[in-house]
Amino acid sequence: MVDRGGTLLPSTINLSPSTTLWGMKLYTKTGDGGTTGLYGADRVSKANIRVEAYGTVDELNSAIGVTRAHGPSQEMDADLEYLQNALFDVGADLATRSGTTYEKKISRMDEQDTAFIEAMIDRYQEGAPPFTGFVHPGGTPVAASLHVARTVARRAEREVIRLLHEEDANAHVQVYLNRLSDLLFVMARAANQAAGVGEHAWLVKGRR
Repeated sequence: MVDRGGTLLPSTINLSPSTTLWGMKLYTKTGDGGTTGLYGADRVSKANIRVEAYGTVDELNSAIGVTRAHGPSQEMDADLEYLQNALFDVGADLATRSGTTYEKKISRMDEQDTAFIEAMIDRYQEGAPPFTGFVHPGGTPVAASLHVARTVARRAEREVIRLLHEEDANAHVQVYLNRLSDLLFVMARAANQAAGVGEHAWLVKGRR
């Protein structure tokens, strides 16, 4: 079937199980031996610290996608979409070793990216209650999922720190992820505040 614009619609394209609309295989079998390719010619173990780092960033991106599926405000949804796109840049940064010819095809994270996140933190802080101490993660589905994303961001930061100890990588990524976890925290608090949902503070020794 062809639509009015002359575009071939997917329902009429015969695809084999191993292809997509663009003729690319969904599986390549090249990783069956436990290795994967960085952005470039290098192949490394799938357990390589660099792969762990950008894999965790991918997990973070997916966690933010879950938050968006819970229906945040229009403003927050737009900000989360921006963050998802930025995290693809973060992943590409981590997956590309410095000095390769592929570097010119990506956009490295820098101070400007961190400054933009800090401005977002200040904006959301205006809609959040004053911070007086640790609070239990939870509240609305949007806020609770943002707390989950926050913890994944912290783990991604730790992975990047380990990477920086072992290999040359962009240190701005670690700083960016640090600020991003702060942003996700304050976004969660702002989401609860907007919904009229109170927070439960950590009661030190409250288990006794």
